[in-house]
Amino acid sequence: MATAPDQSRSTLSSWSATIVRALDGEGLDGTAIASRAGIDSAALADPDARIPRESLTRLWQLAVEESGNPAFGLVAARYTMQTTFHALGYAVLASATLREALERIIRYRRLIGEIIQLRLEDLDDRARFFIDVSAGNGIVPWEAVDAFVAVTVRQAGLLIGSRDYCPLAISLERPAPEDPSPFERALRAPVAFGQPATFVDYSREDLDRPLPAANAELARQNDEVVVRYLARHAEHDVLRKTREALIECLPSGAPTKPQIARRLGTSARSLQRLLATQQTSFKEMLAEARLVLAKNYLDEGRLPVTEIAFVLGFADTSAFSRAFKRWTGVAPSEYAKQSSSTRSRTH
Repeated sequence: MATAPDQSRSTLSSWSATIVRALDGEGLDGTAIASRAGIDSAALADPDARIPRESLTRLWQLAVEESGNPAFGLVAARYTMQTTFHALGYAVLASATLREALERIIRYRRLIGEIIQLRLEDLDDRARFFIDVSAGNGIVPWEAVDAFVAVTVRQAGLLIGSRDYCPLAISLERPAPEDPSPFERALRAPVAFGQPATFVDYSREDLDRPLPAANAELARQNDEVVVRYLARHAEHDVLRKTREALIECLPSGAPTKPQIARRLGTSARSLQRLLATQQTSFKEMLAEARLVLAKNYLDEGRLPVTEIAFVLGFADTSAFSRAFKRWTGVAPSEYAKQSSSTRSRTH
C-alpha cells in the first residue's frame, strides 16, 4: 500500500534556512537545492514551520554533494543566529551560568529536533554534554551532528564572553575525515573520531561561573514562548497521530473514537477537544482516512469494490459508493477504471 513519508520526526525550519544561507555563502543556490530536497521557500520563511526529517536529511546530503565539502556541517554552524532556535536562543543567552544554559537546551530539546537526546553528566573535574541521535537509526547525517556540536561550542564562547573559549575535549562517533583540520579549527579542542558516543567536555568551573549577560526575567519570558510553541506543535501533532492510528485500525473495521483515544493515551473527550483546536473532528478525520485507504486500494487494483467497502467498515457497497462519490465526485468503479488506465500508460 502506498504511504506518505514519515513526518513523525521533525525539526525547526530555521535549521534548513541556516543550511540554505550557508549554501548561498558558498556561492550556490541554496533555495533551489532546498527545493530539490522537498523543502519549499514558504516553509523556509516560516519560523514556526517544522521540516520532516527525511527532507532535512536530503538537504544535508545535497549540501555536501554540491559544495564538495565533507565538513559542511561546520560551515553551516557559522550561519546560525540566536533566532535559529526560536525563543530558546534568547533564553539560553540570558542564562545565569553555562550549566543552566545547557540544562535549558536539554529541557527544550524537542524544539530542536524530536530525535535528538541530550544529557549532562558531572565527572571529577569536568561535565560531559552528550549528544545522542541513535534513535534516528542512521537517518541523521554526520554533518547535522557536526553542526550541532560546533554550535554548542560556539555558543559557550559567546555566553562566557570569549571568542577563544575552548572546551576540554570533544568525542565524535562519526568516522575520521581525510582532513581533520577543519574540525580542530572550528571546535578548538582535541577531537577524537570514531568513538562510542558523541559528547563535549567542559570544565566544571567554567560551567558554574556566573555569565555576564545573565537576565533571569528575560530567560523566563523566552522560556514561556518556547513552552507555548511546543504546546502548539503538540496540538498539531495530534492530527498526524490520529490519522496514523485510523489508517492502521481501519483494515480491521471502522474504529470508534474511544478506541483511537486509548491508542493515543488520552480520553475520547480530550481527543475531541484537541481535534477541535485544529478545526476538525473525529468524524472528519475518519472520513479522510477512509478516503486515503480507499484510493490506495483502488489504485492497487487488487481488491474488488465490495471487499474495500467491507474493509473500511461500511454497512454495504452502496453506502461506500455514495460516500466515495461525495468525497471525489466519481463512483469507485469509475475511479478504478481511471487508475487502471493510468497504470497501463506508465508501464
